[in-house]
Amino acid sequence: MTESAPTPRLAATLDEVEEALQSRWPETRLEPSLDRIRAFTELLGDPQHAYRVIHLTGTNGKTSTSRMIDTLLRALELRTGRFTSPHVERINERISVDGEPLTDEEFVAAFNDVAPFTHLVDEDQPHPLSFFETMVAMAYAKFAEAPVDVAVVEVGMGGSWDATNVADGDVAVLTPISVDHAHYLGSEPATIAREKVGIIKPGAIAVVAEQQAEVDAVIAERVAEVGASVVREGTDFAVVARTPAVGGQVVTLRGLRATYEELFLPLYGAHQAQNAAVALAAVEALLGDRPLEDQLVRDAFAQVTSPGRLEIVRSSPTVLIDAAHNPHGAAATAAALEDSFAFTDVVGVIGVMGDKDVEGMLAAFEPHLSHLVATENSTDRAMPAVELARVAVEIYGEDRVSVVPRLADAIDAAAALAESDDSASLSGAAVLVTGSVVTAGEARRLLARRSPASARHTDGG
Repeated sequence: MTESAPTPRLAATLDEVEEALQSRWPETRLEPSLDRIRAFTELLGDPQHAYRVIHLTGTNGKTSTSRMIDTLLRALELRTGRFTSPHVERINERISVDGEPLTDEEFVAAFNDVAPFTHLVDEDQPHPLSFFETMVAMAYAKFAEAPVDVAVVEVGMGGSWDATNVADGDVAVLTPISVDHAHYLGSEPATIAREKVGIIKPGAIAVVAEQQAEVDAVIAERVAEVGASVVREGTDFAVVARTPAVGGQVVTLRGLRATYEELFLPLYGAHQAQNAAVALAAVEALLGDRPLEDQLVRDAFAQVTSPGRLEIVRSSPTVLIDAAHNPHGAAATAAALEDSFAFTDVVGVIGVMGDKDVEGMLAAFEPHLSHLVATENSTDRAMPAVELARVAVEIYGEDRVSVVPRLADAIDAAAALAESDDSASLSGAAVLVTGSVVTAGEARRLLARRSPASARHTDGG
């Protein structure tokens, strides 16, 4: 029996669009099929075939890498569309054209362009279109309307059955694959990889970040199966050198065509240098034999931003926000803290989703945090702060854990700890707010309202 679906209606405001989208299946409810999104895009004229596509999957680094690719392509005077998820602060961030998120008016118009077709799919399928499927169709249709030359598309989850996979990527990018969404994708990297390699299509070029051996084997099998080609980090491209610097790092990257010396990248951590190498290789792969000018690459990387990724949003004390939400991401963030900053004490404010590997995340941060303030974000999926604290006490001990359920109060409590006389160094203390993209986004909004200086960071995405 077909489930009842929301009655399609046009929206007048962004709030109405969000309400209509949220009335559909949430992003966390999955039914592995491309039938609905294929039916939907066919009704829209298959807009995803109107431009070239760079398609990204992996466990971490997709959004930062997408933003780097987008910036490089625009430096080449190509018109770009970018689809990423989830958003940090506002839903508009998920769909960008020419590097800018859609305005409220443009987002409403994009929804209204596809809304009249949703009921046709809903009535013809065993299940109605989901929130994410509707968003994907909005993005693909908007990119065709623009029109864009290249769409940079990040999967929502997995690969083969992800709604974005109705597009055929000229380039398939695989960032490092580890365990996340285990209850959906499996608990072993190789199992997860079998789902993610589904974005590698016949004739495509796979751009592969450094992977575990068992993941590499799955990728090689897929490449051979579909007749794709592959370029790999460490063999075909690489980070040659990196040095932490004020405001980011200086990197030397070996691409597919040339080596680019001492590029300034205004992002922190070895993982972001790796993302830069992958992004460079992806653009080179798309262009074929067309070389990239050294100055173009230099200028493009100097402009890259990635909000919510070890982003400094306040000083005195320094407050950083980061969207790490699994052990692999937490380990990368922790390493970047040690590598790029000289803090003597870091107080963590952590709010996580209940379906994540909480113990793994907390353990990754433990050597780097002097104290942990357990909190929670505003979503239904958030783990209650008290429950998070119980887990944290087993790892950190009672003296290093506080419970402050309300995020705004938790940030204030952490700032007070960082500034207290008990701190080893007043000037060397900092606060890190992390644990999920939602926690990072809510903290970003809170701190932007408090500090006019932080407005320069609110560039969307």
